[in-house]
Amino acid sequence: MTAAKLKVIELKSKAMPTAPSNDPCLPLVELKNVCKSYGEGNNKTAILKNINLTIKQGEFIAIVGFSGSGKTTLISLIAGLIQADSGELLKQGQTITAPGPDRGVVFQNYSLMPWLTVYENVALAVDEIFKHWTPGQRKAHIEHYVRMVNLGAAMDKKPAELSGGMRQRVNVARALAANPDILLLDEPLSALDALTRGNLQDEILQIWEQEKKTVILITNDVDEAIYMADRVIPLNPGPDATFGPEFPITIERPRNRTALNHNETFKQCRAEITRYLMAIGVEKNQVEQQKHLFLPKVKPNTRSDWEVEKSPLSSATVDMPYPRYLEFSKVSKTYPTPDGNSTVKVVDGFDLKMKKGEFIAIIGHSGCGKSTVLSMTAGLNDISEGVIILDNREVTTAGPDRGVVFQAPSLFPWLTAFDNVMLGVDNVYPHATQGERKKIVEYYLTRVGLGDALHKKAADMSNGMRQRVGIARAFALSPKLLLLDEPFGMLDSLTRWELQEVLMEVWERTHVTAIVVTHDVDEAILLADRVVMMTNGPHAKIGKIQDIDLPRPRSRKALLAHPDYYKYRESILSFLIECDHTH
Repeated sequence: MTAAKLKVIELKSKAMPTAPSNDPCLPLVELKNVCKSYGEGNNKTAILKNINLTIKQGEFIAIVGFSGSGKTTLISLIAGLIQADSGELLKQGQTITAPGPDRGVVFQNYSLMPWLTVYENVALAVDEIFKHWTPGQRKAHIEHYVRMVNLGAAMDKKPAELSGGMRQRVNVARALAANPDILLLDEPLSALDALTRGNLQDEILQIWEQEKKTVILITNDVDEAIYMADRVIPLNPGPDATFGPEFPITIERPRNRTALNHNETFKQCRAEITRYLMAIGVEKNQVEQQKHLFLPKVKPNTRSDWEVEKSPLSSATVDMPYPRYLEFSKVSKTYPTPDGNSTVKVVDGFDLKMKKGEFIAIIGHSGCGKSTVLSMTAGLNDISEGVIILDNREVTTAGPDRGVVFQAPSLFPWLTAFDNVMLGVDNVYPHATQGERKKIVEYYLTRVGLGDALHKKAADMSNGMRQRVGIARAFALSPKLLLLDEPFGMLDSLTRWELQEVLMEVWERTHVTAIVVTHDVDEAILLADRVVMMTNGPHAKIGKIQDIDLPRPRSRKALLAHPDYYKYRESILSFLIECDHTH
């Protein structure tokens, strides 16, 4: 959504044709059998069907929505930006017909005017809505809300000078400054790191308590929904998306993240909502899982100095397990400062030994050097000090013995999923027949749920589908080491859970040595044998290592029921909170 559109959303002041009722018995917002479709004729797509919702004054509602479920359409209907095909949308008994300042909207993207300061971006709304106020009144009002979101020191900065979390704070301040009755939050925190996200959650809750606003939050994070809301309502995926059962959250406020790990009500709510959401996608890949595919008995050759061998199936001592398959010895990374006059050591003395077949998760706050460690291991970033040894060879450059999956997979958009994977397979299996290479590609694409989309171009795929191609490509190369850098960070919860299951299922077959960088505590526990926790940067190093002694193969459902799960969760969260306090 463009900045200009957002300005129209927040500044248009003629919200309703008649004055709202002051009857305290009326719900603040009411949706009755609301339906919405887009397109005409054969191109018509049904989005929402028979949506019913009643919200009281001062409630905090969380709607757990997934990609394609119609969550943004729902917010846009309540905001008055679009009209329903049928049904009623009421605010205090009056039909919602247009946008208005009584409904403040905060979207996932920041949509700020880049040439204006923080103060001036918020002033856009205030100057339009409160024209009858004196300049002094408007100035005090603007400054109040900028300070409320902890941006008082950044009042004269422009968006380009702000972090992602700070830009989202400006959005919240701008929406609040319009003095709305309802705050509509459409996944406002999903693009932020865990620390920033947690801080903004607390700020929104504080504002909700102080301002007595009614809040409707769209989120794909179950923990966020339970932590913040009075009720959690799933929006089942479309077409014809409908609401699932409501989950009332009876946990006493104020809520403490660490204490929630010991709260039986929290554990029960979390398990019930997660089980329900997982059930939504159970049938999606059943057909794929029933296909009986097999890998040809041909080994890859990932040596950078490869020469033709008589038999690609010849045995090699490389397959013998030993405790130092991957070793980091006092690894550091130094970068020059922006002015070029000095340097800063981002990673300082990273020291770790990994066994062959081990799965490690590296976790820490933004800026702690997680991705720097991974990129040095991949050979994509020079090592300033120390050494990395993989299979008795020093890592000095990138090579096919390491498969890398990034947050945004680098696919050729004009090529199909099959062709994108085949590019690597052709190079790693030069000794295999064309038929064998074809079977390798088909096997891994089918394993990640793309058996029916082999010949679909990357440009026509969703983010989740493209990420599946990236995972299939990495596994198809049969690397010695699999490196995953926030591979699911940009995806909604349902897609993320599905791909975590896919990753674990394929890993169980290969037991490739793997490192995943993540900020998701639950993802780290689910995937890893050990969780490596890094201290804050600069001079980041390993602060703590948590062994995860949980049975494999693992599933999210089984993990939630395991007696040690919350113990591990608390250990990692406590470390991250301690790092936050020393930041």
